[in-house]
Amino acid sequence: MLFRNRGWLPVPFLLVPLLAPGGMALRTTIIGAVLMLLGEAWRMWGVATAGTVTRRRSRNVQKLVNHGPFAWSRNPLYVGNFLIWMGVITISGVLWFLPVAILLFALEYFYIVRYEEGVLESIFGREYLDYKARVPRWIPRPPATGSAGEFFWAEAWRSEISTFLQYGVILGLFIAKDRVGPLW
Repeated sequence: MLFRNRGWLPVPFLLVPLLAPGGMALRTTIIGAVLMLLGEAWRMWGVATAGTVTRRRSRNVQKLVNHGPFAWSRNPLYVGNFLIWMGVITISGVLWFLPVAILLFALEYFYIVRYEEGVLESIFGREYLDYKARVPRWIPRPPATGSAGEFFWAEAWRSEISTFLQYGVILGLFIAKDRVGPLW
């Protein structure tokens, strides 16, 4: 159920910074923007590597993607999401929420990744188990050997357009909150 409804997971990462006291500052905005840019670059590379199939809530997986950022981490999209949401919270200036957000993120994605790994193991068997033994789950590590494969950059850019628009809305809301005060 959590896997199917994972699109709602960012809601607390947005609502708390919008409703809680705290404001934007130049330093936290720069740090947050850097985190968001790094996260989106990592995420975009992952989408370009796997294609948009990774953005679906389906068990219909055709091939095990193990090149590009998937050779560095088994979950590059989630690593990118983590950096993005930590950046959003940092920009908001509600810094007390960072440790809570890290804990929430860890709990939510623990169950999602456990489910996905079970699906991949049932589909790919030994191939996935070997990949799992070789590539870290979260913290990226350069692969021991090169990893070649296709990249679908045009598809990734089209897929992420709505994400970029969401960033604009989120930043606009934070600027509005900063100008008029908490939205509560």
